[in-house]
Amino acid sequence: MRYERVEIDEGGIPRAASQAFQHVVDTYAGETNKTASVWRMFRDEDLDWRPSQKSSTVSEILKHQLLSERRFFSEFLGSPEPPAAELLPVTPSIDAFVHQLVELARPRLGWLSERTEADWLQPVQFFDVRRDRIWVFWRRVLHSAHHRTQLTVYLRLLDKPVPATYGPTADVTWDGADPTLTVESAERG
Repeated sequence: MRYERVEIDEGGIPRAASQAFQHVVDTYAGETNKTASVWRMFRDEDLDWRPSQKSSTVSEILKHQLLSERRFFSEFLGSPEPPAAELLPVTPSIDAFVHQLVELARPRLGWLSERTEADWLQPVQFFDVRRDRIWVFWRRVLHSAHHRTQLTVYLRLLDKPVPATYGPTADVTWDGADPTLTVESAERG
């Protein structure tokens, strides 16, 4: 897939110490790019919007992403992280949130790339259970994808376009894109 804007390009993705875990580094860079592309579809005037009083605002979800990702990386994965008090933009704006997301991701890519197979397979504390570090990493990816999807629903409700993340959307497609909407498509291969 090609994105309109890429925050972390291939040249900014380090090589993993353990080649078997290069996909972890590549995935984190790609997920950061996907998250940034969804966030960029909002405008500053959308930050306080929520679809229901029981829902989080756009701003609350962006803050949660920055804070919870720091917690996952620091507390559960063992990555060096800046103090939580330094994470949130002083003046909240979409550009400021995206900038912070990407700037926090860059050193994490280096840290992820330095992990050995033994590091990834080491059990670490995760809330009240112990899990292999690689399991915790994938749990982080799923958590981020959950909130990114939540925001794509917000975009639809605001009648804004939804960018492609894992494939085409009603707003973004390309030659060769196959959304697999038929039995025939699903039977290929």
